[in-house]
Amino acid sequence: QVQLVESGGDLAQPGGSLRRSCAASGFIFSNVWMYWVHQAPGYGLEWVSSINTGGSSTYYADSVKGRFIISRDNAKNTLYLQMNKLKPEDTAFYTCAARYWTSPSYAYWGQGTQVTVSS
Repeated sequence: QVQLVESGGDLAQPGGSLRRSCAASGFIFSNVWMYWVHQAPGYGLEWVSSINTGGSSTYYADSVKGRFIISRDNAKNTLYLQMNKLKPEDTAFYTCAARYWTSPSYAYWGQGTQVTVSS
């Protein structure tokens, strides 16, 4: 059974930090690129960050570059998102997703979590 199970903090003050985790099972984690996406109120699904299969290459949306860090531990089948210097506009529903390099679409999705940044 394929699963992406998310955990971690979901509430922070502006300027604070949160760490999200995404634990994978049921497929070969090291074979997929991993992504974090989010959907803010009134907006569509937006890409936040991605990481290649080995973890050597990472990519970020301009809105989070320099503040968020994506990483993965293939031995633990887990993806992470360290979110620093959080802003109220980071408030959104965050989800992890997996994609095989040869496929144009996401193969697996996490359950998602509402992240709120508010004082």
